[in-house]
Amino acid sequence: MSDTPDFAPARLAFAADGTPWSAAYGDVYHSNHGGPEQARHVFLAGNNLPRRWQDRHRFVILETGFGLGLNLLATWDAWRRDPRGCRRLHFVSLEKHPLPAADLARAQAAWPEFAPLATQLQAAWPPLMPGIHRLHIDEPDGRQLILTLVFGDASRCLRTVDASVDAFFLDGFSPARNPELWTPALCQALARLAAPAATLATWSVAGQVRQALQAAEFDVEKRPGFAGKRQMLVGRFRSRRPDRHAPPRDRHAIVLGAGIAGSTSAHALARAGWQVTVIDAAATPGCGASGNLAGVLRPLPSADDNRLSRLTRAGYLATRALLRELPDTRWDACGVLHLGREAIHEAQQKRAVEQLGWPPEVLQYLDATAASARLGRPVATGGWWFPQGGWVQPPSLCRAALAACGPKLVFLPNTTVDRVERQKNADGTPLWQALAADGTLLAEAPVLIVANGAAATQLEPLTWLPQKAARGQVSHLPAAALAGDDLRHVVCKLGYVAPAVDGLVLAGATLQPGDPDSHERVVDHRENLARLELMLPGFATGKAGPLVAEDLRGRVGFRPMSPDRLPIVGPVPDVAAVRPNQRLPAQPKLPELWCVLGFGARGIVWSTLMADLLVSRLEGEPLPLESDLVDACDPGRFLLPRRPLKAAAESKTAHGE
Repeated sequence: MSDTPDFAPARLAFAADGTPWSAAYGDVYHSNHGGPEQARHVFLAGNNLPRRWQDRHRFVILETGFGLGLNLLATWDAWRRDPRGCRRLHFVSLEKHPLPAADLARAQAAWPEFAPLATQLQAAWPPLMPGIHRLHIDEPDGRQLILTLVFGDASRCLRTVDASVDAFFLDGFSPARNPELWTPALCQALARLAAPAATLATWSVAGQVRQALQAAEFDVEKRPGFAGKRQMLVGRFRSRRPDRHAPPRDRHAIVLGAGIAGSTSAHALARAGWQVTVIDAAATPGCGASGNLAGVLRPLPSADDNRLSRLTRAGYLATRALLRELPDTRWDACGVLHLGREAIHEAQQKRAVEQLGWPPEVLQYLDATAASARLGRPVATGGWWFPQGGWVQPPSLCRAALAACGPKLVFLPNTTVDRVERQKNADGTPLWQALAADGTLLAEAPVLIVANGAAATQLEPLTWLPQKAARGQVSHLPAAALAGDDLRHVVCKLGYVAPAVDGLVLAGATLQPGDPDSHERVVDHRENLARLELMLPGFATGKAGPLVAEDLRGRVGFRPMSPDRLPIVGPVPDVAAVRPNQRLPAQPKLPELWCVLGFGARGIVWSTLMADLLVSRLEGEPLPLESDLVDACDPGRFLLPRRPLKAAAESKTAHGE
């Protein structure tokens, strides 16, 4: 949370000579003797870059203090100028006191040589909230810079980072000013993340720094420093342990399902250089649970910032970033107003806003008067206002994501997979095969990703998974038949209603686990109208009187629900080989079988983030989530000793579901 010692946004200040200054640490952000040259001398040359990243698929850098972003800009500039630079450059940077984008712009204006890059960075800069923020930046030549910003205290956050780091930039305020950044425990955390032959560089040659690094298995030596700094320090990781994050040898995968989970997964895979075959039983993408006219995009806060809150916040930001890259997706950041169920719930919402301290562009509390004014109609309670939330049309996102795959995609519509098998081809290479009911081979690849929603548990490797299909029905209200002003925002309260899309106002939705009926039901339209009356009294009154459930049309879909209401994303365990009380990392896995499931009603919020998590795990790249959240999504969690389904309770009590 923003008011804890682990995280506190900063404001830019300047020393008497004009050098950027941190009031929190009483120290300058960088030397006043040529910042970019210092970054190149200490951190790039100190890690033998650019040579070490040349002709590689990926290279990972971790920096212990983002500051003004100087090291990132210098590294980015050198990499993009290097025609032999790696295809994917990961830059992971930790920062306890991040600056607002406007302050970054002021500081980075001092380096006109980086102006185009700084402008890109500032445009993509995330809201100042704790946690991991992932920015994808595509270069014109097809290479990618993936910036992973970790906002929080480095000594704590490093324990939650999962990465295999090739080069460390140990930057930050001096050991005298910020001792927490140079402790033996932090150096041990760096060693945990070090790839074989990892290197490090820092301007600090303090004795306690050298000793801590040497104790953490880094061989260090002094070298000439930059300008007024006589010496600097470089080091190399001496451990010979094997690489636990080895990249794949064959980047070819089958994805079952062209809904929002499968389409965004295919998009992320293709972006990472994979060849992808997507198979779906329908004629076009997004026809199953992802087939609604519109869905809601907004996070789900909680006063204690629980797992659901953190996951939906990260997912919300990731989806917004992807939507900006896919202009053919239909969506509208019209704002979302989530009203309290009653006074007690509204008070909980207000307390959450106060305790979280999220930026106002992400979350505000509006009382009933302010909420009524924003909606242009009276409501009984106030609640959460998400100014940049809105609605998204899922089928359009599915189509846009697959279209962006280009030649990396083979799409097989109208194709039903009856079973999957692990076989070997003629040269002995193991492959997953997708087969039709008559045994026809539909596709084969080294990697299989199951992302076909509620149908997934019909496949033999996943029949054990406790995912259940939950029937949901939405109602389409003809906008022309409604009286009063047009609805301008999405409104939630025990349901939701969205502004008109193609002449229809979407209201819903029912939730009926285990109900297989695919037909529309009048009783469900009646339930949706009752929810709508609770949200917006009188809104469902048409020009000719109240709307009648018998006259309505809508859509039925089946959501893939997990017992704890969290996604099910990761490698599929070999259930027969899992031992009782076996921890997640030790659980045996079925080779190269992965799943992206359990989104429930949150496919829009979670799809982009979970696709990124999937690809990062497949590639052995830095993960876009803290390790506890990765474990919270892992399919193997259901094979651990039974525990209370806390997330489900959090979801219902904190968010009004």
